[in-house]
Amino acid sequence: MANHLIRRDPQHPLGRFDPFSDMEEFMHDFFAPVLHVRDVGNGRMRVDISETEQTYLVQADLPGVSKDDIKVSIDGNRVSISAERKNERETRDAGGKIVRSEREYGQQYRSFVLPQEVDDAGAQARYQDGVLLLDLPKKEGTGGRQLAIQ
Repeated sequence: MANHLIRRDPQHPLGRFDPFSDMEEFMHDFFAPVLHVRDVGNGRMRVDISETEQTYLVQADLPGVSKDDIKVSIDGNRVSISAERKNERETRDAGGKIVRSEREYGQQYRSFVLPQEVDDAGAQARYQDGVLLLDLPKKEGTGGRQLAIQ
């Protein structure tokens, strides 16, 4: 039998593949047709992550969530976002009787691993118009080093 060396490019999307980071998303997609899960209003948290040389920029869509109900935690290169949605709407007729009452409650959670550790002391979070914006500076000196062969 021949031994084969498999090259791994960390800049390629599959090089950063973490099979457990998106398990919640996989399970949601897999069971949604069976459970008739609707993605209206309180679906999965949508996240966009971009990178510069110094920081990671994260945008998470959290419409209808109060800023007090959002929690962000950073542990090395793992970032976790949780949010609790409490949304109540009432429609009353002219006489003051309730004609319709709708309530949405639920928790959303998203966790992902970044290629480099985050400097949690310099991290900043803003919540504006239903979008959570995270500015996560990269920690100095965690990019790895190359060993000299002796």
